[in-house]
Amino acid sequence: MDPVPQSPPGSEPVPLTYPLTGWIRARNSPARRVPSHGTDLMGTTYAIDLIPVDSRGRAARGNWRAVLTTEEPETFVGFGAVVRSPATGTVVIAHDGERDHEARRSQLALVPYLAAQPRRIRRGPGAIAGNHVVISLGDGGPYVLTAHLRKGSVRVQVGDRVTAGRPIGQCGNSGNSTQPHVHVQVTDSTDWARARGLPIVFRTDSGEGLPRESEIVFIPDAATERNR
Repeated sequence: MDPVPQSPPGSEPVPLTYPLTGWIRARNSPARRVPSHGTDLMGTTYAIDLIPVDSRGRAARGNWRAVLTTEEPETFVGFGAVVRSPATGTVVIAHDGERDHEARRSQLALVPYLAAQPRRIRRGPGAIAGNHVVISLGDGGPYVLTAHLRKGSVRVQVGDRVTAGRPIGQCGNSGNSTQPHVHVQVTDSTDWARARGLPIVFRTDSGEGLPRESEIVFIPDAATERNR
């Protein structure tokens, strides 16, 4: 894991716990570049995508559909995986009801998807983040967004007090997502048109840091660890 990128003036990295357990591949890591997703839009400056994979690093088995067309999200390792709160705080947004659409590993299938990007942006947060939960870490923030949850899986409501590690939903493929994964970011506001992204760090038993781009990390389940 790499150190956290340099913070904005007066801003320290916000410590989080991983929202997933098992094998996870990092994509669009701020350890590689900032802004991590190529834009500051909607506070995504330091966002990271976490893709559940198997022990061989596969998000799903290879097949002809992965080369030529779309795939059902249910065929992916991560679809339906338990997503846990990355931090302790109060739920301020709990959005559900967005559909889980087909996955797109095929370059051919990505063409119409990319063409529809401006339309999704115009539709607002639900079309971009899909089903999502936002947790305020204190009065007035900062705010942790966990996005692309499975339709019908959100398990918290606005006003709920949650602790880090509590299940809040399942990994899905809703919103602006090409395959089942979890998007995590921290912002200073939930006014997404004006929100500024804040740097993050993940805490593990080995310390604090961020996975490198495409690095695979293994996060043990806390219950499993307690029973050892």
